[in-house]
Amino acid sequence: MKNIKYLALGVLFGIILTKSEVISWFRIQEMFRFQALHMYGVIGSAIVVGLVSIQLIKRNRLKTINGEEIVLADKKYTHGTWIGGIIFGLGWALTGACPGPLFAQLGSGVAAAAVMILAALAGTWTYSALREKLPM
Repeated sequence: MKNIKYLALGVLFGIILTKSEVISWFRIQEMFRFQALHMYGVIGSAIVVGLVSIQLIKRNRLKTINGEEIVLADKKYTHGTWIGGIIFGLGWALTGACPGPLFAQLGSGVAAAAVMILAALAGTWTYSALREKLPM
């Protein structure tokens, strides 16, 4: 029962994703074909909100809902970053969905999203199984 707030936030986020049309396969294809700026505007605004939020967290030493200090660890750049980005982008372009809105797509009646969710889980499992063997 204590996790109901997370369910409510998830439902609200799903509604926002649906109403803003970012779960639309057509909007995603428009983006990859450079036919519309809709998705670039959404992504750009998300980047700005993320940058501002991280600066506020760092400068004000904000705490979690449980009172713990939020620690944002620095991440080291590796070649896996751009390789993974290319794989992610190819999957996004081919399926018309990134992992974030898959559940919103499923909830809005896109049955193919179930297959994409299973594929995303399989990819995550494969990565975890091969992680130690991948180049850094």
